[in-house]
Amino acid sequence: MKAIVHIGLKPGVLDPQGRAIARSLNDLGFDSVKGARQGKVIELDLNGEDRTQAEADVTAMCEKLLANLVIESYRIDIED
Repeated sequence: MKAIVHIGLKPGVLDPQGRAIARSLNDLGFDSVKGARQGKVIELDLNGEDRTQAEADVTAMCEKLLANLVIESYRIDIED
């Protein structure tokens, strides 16, 4: 089983890297880009078959280590 964790900054948190990405894309001629937010994706290979337990475990991982809950939010996708 695989868990994919998408972590990004919460709305309202300044994202200087996202601003730099958007500005650079505009400089390269991609004028349709109005803004960008940078995040991270973490793929975890998990043992077991219990999808509910896997989601609970990955949620605990996010809250204890993977995400800074003060400024970041996360979304978990579990794949078989």
